[in-house]
Amino acid sequence: MLPATAEDIYIALTNPLAIQLWTGERAIMSTQPGSEFSLWDGSISGINLEFEENKKIIQQWFFGEQKEASIVTIKLHTQGNGTSIELEHTNIPEEDFQEIIDGWNETYFASLFDFFDE
Repeated sequence: MLPATAEDIYIALTNPLAIQLWTGERAIMSTQPGSEFSLWDGSISGINLEFEENKKIIQQWFFGEQKEASIVTIKLHTQGNGTSIELEHTNIPEEDFQEIIDGWNETYFASLFDFFDE
């Protein structure tokens, strides 16, 4: 659980300037469905599919020539004085699975937790 409001986390995940603060890298992001995004200076890219302000983000992540879309759904749940994050990431290519899991835990969420923990 993060020691922040769902609104603060949503902004951190959707505002390119806020993303740059907690990742330390250039980001392209919009809350417009159908817009392209790029995080960690292009290491992660895809298309924004759906937004529910302060509650949910759905994106398609690109993995080269993959036929089935890899969909990331992030849901924010207010709990007491903080917010928990629910993640679902579908259709991860088998050869990338462990790297993606490690990336979520050790880079993406670790950076976000460090940002809000300071």
